[in-house]
Amino acid sequence: MLCQDQISHAFSRPLFLSLSLSLSLSLSLSLSLTGSQISISAASFSLLSSHNSLNLMALAPWPRSTSWHWLCSLNPTLVIFLLSFLLPPLFNVPKSHLQCFGESVYCVASDIMSRCNSGESPLDRFIAVVTWSISTVRPVIFGVAPYNPILGETHHVSRGNLNVLLEQVSHHPPVSALHATDEGEHVEMIWCHHLTPKFYGTSVEAEMHGKRLLKLQNHGETYVMNSPKVLIRFLPFPWADWVGNVRIQCQESGLEAELCYRNTSFLGRRGNQRSIKGKVFESSSLKTLYEIDGQWDRTVRMKNINNGKVTVIHNAKEVISGLRAPIVKDTREIWASESALVWSDVSRGILSKNWEKAKEAKKAVEEKQRELQRERESREENWVPKHFTVSHSKEGGWECSPIQKWVPEAPIIVPL
Repeated sequence: MLCQDQISHAFSRPLFLSLSLSLSLSLSLSLSLTGSQISISAASFSLLSSHNSLNLMALAPWPRSTSWHWLCSLNPTLVIFLLSFLLPPLFNVPKSHLQCFGESVYCVASDIMSRCNSGESPLDRFIAVVTWSISTVRPVIFGVAPYNPILGETHHVSRGNLNVLLEQVSHHPPVSALHATDEGEHVEMIWCHHLTPKFYGTSVEAEMHGKRLLKLQNHGETYVMNSPKVLIRFLPFPWADWVGNVRIQCQESGLEAELCYRNTSFLGRRGNQRSIKGKVFESSSLKTLYEIDGQWDRTVRMKNINNGKVTVIHNAKEVISGLRAPIVKDTREIWASESALVWSDVSRGILSKNWEKAKEAKKAVEEKQRELQRERESREENWVPKHFTVSHSKEGGWECSPIQKWVPEAPIIVPL
């Protein structure tokens, strides 16, 4: 049951994309509860361009001369310890990791998903899936982090016929599950994510364990892929971004793709950042069919090895341009576990820069979880996810299977 004076703010912190003209994508959504009704006020996505690079430090919510410099002066290992366990609201993006995962699926302007299903040949569909995979990668902002989702936290959003549902199925370690379906296109996505950090002196690498499944049911094809890693570097210039290798496989068509995400710079100076290279090849013969090259936050090109034809398969500006902010369609269907409601008071404090209020609100959320954990232990009960069945093995890691075949329409929708 939702409290009458509860107010929630979500989708509130800008995400910044460095495109060829330094694009800035901002999404702001506010859920507020008045009596038994939830009203919504939303600032639309804004797409800003400038010939100069964005100054993220100037955009940060904290004073440059105090907290930021204090953070950067710490030992890198200690910084990550603080970010992982003791992170105050001052360094939080006012949204949950769960919401960020969901946004990578439903925050797209072009209908990339339908292209995956409408391809005439297995190769056409495979290339569309590669394009979609690249489109899910969003920039990481150094120095701030989303909230760590609480156990059982959910995020449920619809865009057209695409319904997306996420649930935090484990807290120690943190494991997030995603199920998305499009009944019209007969497309299904199942993700299971588990992040683990590795320390390398002046940098930290966070590996995203778990696999992503994309099923094109009309064609009987299942695409299996992994995620790139997050690299956080402190010296000589602080930055964070995606790196590493991604493999996409489709057993039914016998096709594979290898993508390598890199962020190259010299002595901390801006170089050929956010580059991606890769290839599409036949699994059996290892024959390369296409070469992939570009920058995932700008444009990515694909070259046909047979005839040398080059095609742009991904334009980041087109993917995010014209986006509209989510709205609440049915106020009665908002779950108490919805991420926007769980972190409502914390986000309000951050947005108003009332850090003491945000700190107390975050402490209240965390203490409530400890209380629920103590109650379960006293009753000798194990917590069970509502929307997924979860298993874990040393060999296979975490596996999440959705309980429902199709994700129902969500009360929060992204207008087309």
